[in-house]
Amino acid sequence: MRRSLQAVPLVLCGLGLLHVSLVTDLYLRYVKEGMRPLLIATGAVLLLLGLASAVLDRGREDGHVGHDGHGHHHSRPPRVAWLLLLPALSLLCYAPPALGAYTAARQSAKPVVHQGGFGPLPSVSPLPMTLSDFTSRVREDRGQAIKGRVVRMTGFVTPGDGDGWELTRLVLNCCAADAQSVKVRVHGGPVPPADTWVTVTGTWHPGGTLGTASAPVALDARTVTEVPRPTNGYQDALPPGETPTR
Repeated sequence: MRRSLQAVPLVLCGLGLLHVSLVTDLYLRYVKEGMRPLLIATGAVLLLLGLASAVLDRGREDGHVGHDGHGHHHSRPPRVAWLLLLPALSLLCYAPPALGAYTAARQSAKPVVHQGGFGPLPSVSPLPMTLSDFTSRVREDRGQAIKGRVVRMTGFVTPGDGDGWELTRLVLNCCAADAQSVKVRVHGGPVPPADTWVTVTGTWHPGGTLGTASAPVALDARTVTEVPRPTNGYQDALPPGETPTR
């Protein structure tokens, strides 16, 4: 392999990073939104390093004929180095899909974050809620404000064992490697295919004591509607325009 061609993996990696972070929003499949400037900078540096390396190595090759002044051949890099092209080409030609039901089904649900006191819920019905807020209300709100309320939540479908399936969100701390799942068991209604994004309306599925750890984080579905995947699916947030009002 010519020395000047060793720069190809660097150039392709740089182009791949710039493609997913600058030209498209594919980077949101792998990292949080705030990482975009770092990805753009890294892609630009790799691209410049690759181009500079190619120019410098080409200049050296023009002054040599494949061996030094003592008749010894220059060492050649191993052919396995070309395997570095595969991840770079994947970013340019086929970006790996976002995490989904396969990952969530192999994880335990993210622990409930203690919120302390709970204020009154808005009177709007159905009440838009995130999966995290619903979980906290079910497990910690001793006032049982969620009881009998019709709520609306959005997430993707994870097949469940036994009765029902799980409405799921994956939440990132930094990147896809540290994703944690938030799940709500759904009873009743149609069962969409795995990884389908849906909006579900329904009421809390009774069991245990509401407001304690014995209460199931579950919903009796009234409607299940397929929706497009959000641009940034790695956060447990309300869809745009769904901020509840009193």
